[in-house]
Amino acid sequence: MKSTKSLVTAIAPALLVAMFVPLAIAKSDSVLFISTPPLIDGLATDAAWEGEDWHDMTSLMWGTSPEPNDFSGRYKLRWNDSALYLLAEIQDDHLSDTYANPLERYWDDDCLEIFIDADASGGDHLNNYNAFAYHLALDNQVIDIGPNEAGEAVPQRYNDHVMNKWQREALEPHKVYWEAAVRVFDDSYQHGKDNLPVILKEGMTLGFMLAYCDADGGDREHFLGSHEITPVNGDKNLGYKDASVFGKIVLTK
Repeated sequence: MKSTKSLVTAIAPALLVAMFVPLAIAKSDSVLFISTPPLIDGLATDAAWEGEDWHDMTSLMWGTSPEPNDFSGRYKLRWNDSALYLLAEIQDDHLSDTYANPLERYWDDDCLEIFIDADASGGDHLNNYNAFAYHLALDNQVIDIGPNEAGEAVPQRYNDHVMNKWQREALEPHKVYWEAAVRVFDDSYQHGKDNLPVILKEGMTLGFMLAYCDADGGDREHFLGSHEITPVNGDKNLGYKDASVFGKIVLTK
């Protein structure tokens, strides 16, 4: 009869590791369900954010690559049937809001940009509501380009789509924690009309990307995001008009 000592010796470390591995671990393209949503207060202390499933924002989409103390960022996602929840951790040594008019050159101010496509279908969304590119400004307003009630594609407020708030930490390096609750709308959306958000369900696939516009007192200098984009004629700044460059996330429980 063979000794079981070697078998036990081999299995014991694996069992020990398994005891300390969380039951719910998000894959790179999956988003974990939460029964209790976080309070959108910019504090990032809610139980919903527990876990180390951070995703980095390192893909250069425009401009030059910043030093880490100039800008670096990472984020987490959660969901329930009402919304997609985002926590972004931002290191930015200079927050800039140059343009007072929230509809003027908002991309040249510091802002967090959430790209969302309700059915992950991709394609053009500059002159329609096939997808959204929400620019979250430092005053917490939410701006994107889309058809108004007259059918003209212009910058507009979508403040009721995304509840968001950010705060700086008092301790060095004074990171910014930016929380958002995103109500997801599909391509039936009509601006200025009564619209119902999509009810999110397990197994749904959404188009998603996150980026940050970094300006240091003037216009935007750096634009980094969560997903690598294949350039078209040398241009990677495509997310504001083409949802085909978004990544995809799957809602899981």
